[in-house]
Amino acid sequence: MNYLIVGASSGLGRDLAYIFAKNSHNLTLISRDERDTLALKADIENKFNSKVSIDVVDCSSSEKVNAYIKSSFANLKDIDGVLFPIGMIFEDDNIQNDISKTNDLIQANYGVVAHFVSKMSEIFKQKNSGTIVGFGSVSAYLGRDLNTTYAASKRALDSFFESLAFSNIKTNIKVQFYVLGYLDSNLTFGRKLVLPKGSTKKLAKIVYKNINKKYKKVYFPYWWAAISYILLILPFFIIRNLIKVIK
Repeated sequence: MNYLIVGASSGLGRDLAYIFAKNSHNLTLISRDERDTLALKADIENKFNSKVSIDVVDCSSSEKVNAYIKSSFANLKDIDGVLFPIGMIFEDDNIQNDISKTNDLIQANYGVVAHFVSKMSEIFKQKNSGTIVGFGSVSAYLGRDLNTTYAASKRALDSFFESLAFSNIKTNIKVQFYVLGYLDSNLTFGRKLVLPKGSTKKLAKIVYKNINKKYKKVYFPYWWAAISYILLILPFFIIRNLIKVIK
């Protein structure tokens, strides 16, 4: 089968590419880092029976993503599943962001994913089959003074995938969404964190195991399911004293 991974050059995207290639699936990898993605393509094709193509796209730009979709639409019709392990953070992301930074964060963490999904949904509905996998964040469950726009964008993404799942109840399109806590990735490199990081390699294996499930919403690491539930039911005056736990 043919899978598209949007955001494939490092971290979770890289580990997803390896686990799907190991199981003999062909891949299209999208990243804005051409050098790392070319190296990943070469290593995968050397190790596994998998054909890999790459496309260099800046996924913080809705214009560039839209141009890519239009120019590649014929090739996208061969895709059986698409995964979106993409995300962007800025250290000083807060309510005083300028418009450029805000737009980049919204597009990279929500906007381009929603647009890409809408186009892939057209293709999958014509075939009456396909898999769409999104990746959110526990940051979505609580507003904060730092990572403000990132958290808001991930909240929008969570809601969008719930709507996507509801809209495909009567189709053969599979929808899966992973709510992620801290991962051992470039987004958390060098940060001092209260809770331990989850392994991206372990998560990639879980994603592959679930790839044929009709609908899954999974928290990873798993203990974040309980934490997220608590955050939803506690009053704000208590939550504000716990905010450092998930920053």
